[in-house]
Amino acid sequence: MKVSIIQTHLFWEDREKNLSHFDALIDKLKEPTDLIILPEMFTTGFSMDPAKVAEEHLTVTYNWLLKKAKEKNAVIAGSVATKEDDKYYNRLHWIEPNGNSSFYDKRHLFRMAKEDEKYTAGKEKIIKQINDWKIMPLVCYDLRFPVWSRNFKEQQPQYDVLIYVANWPEVRNYPWKQLLIARAIENQCYVIGLNRVGKDGNDYNHSGDSVIINPRGEIINQPKANEENIETIILDRNYLEAFRKLFPVGLDADDFELK
Repeated sequence: MKVSIIQTHLFWEDREKNLSHFDALIDKLKEPTDLIILPEMFTTGFSMDPAKVAEEHLTVTYNWLLKKAKEKNAVIAGSVATKEDDKYYNRLHWIEPNGNSSFYDKRHLFRMAKEDEKYTAGKEKIIKQINDWKIMPLVCYDLRFPVWSRNFKEQQPQYDVLIYVANWPEVRNYPWKQLLIARAIENQCYVIGLNRVGKDGNDYNHSGDSVIINPRGEIINQPKANEENIETIILDRNYLEAFRKLFPVGLDADDFELK
């Protein structure tokens, strides 16, 4: 499976500028790809003013994503500040080129920025499929909670690729780097961490530090920090299956229920 990640700066609380910017960046993808990943809240930055920046569910950005997915014949995923039924969500859209779509609402809201006071937490994970790959997308702060991303159920892996889209500040980039590796090792899956770069409206700098990690916890792709970059990489299905067969830790995994 071929995956493209777009590490870039964001225009603070300016949807039109961001959509125009991503139009140009996505147009740079000249080779076919299966999946295009955009950062968390890619139309606004990590804004805690949803009354100002959130858009109604299935409106402007959703329609833009539908268009881009069709143009590139690829799945496209990224999160958007969204309003539905008088509630606000940090909502990740998963848009397929045939027009099918799903969404995931961020489960763990970053209380240190009062995200939990402004947005409503999601309750359900989604696992999506591209060809024979199963993929679970999550959002930023979800990274700190390994139970939520637990891969094994009845000793069998539930997904093959774990994605985190983020607005993770540079001041906390050490745990970002370490936790992404941990999630890959413990879940025996590829992990993709996509973070933005540049300063936001609160003057927090973001260094990017985006990575693609294999099931052994080894970094196999890493855009340069603090720079806008587009990376495309092929994930190796044979490598994943061979490693799981060689080292089947899932057979010894503990079963539990999440409540």
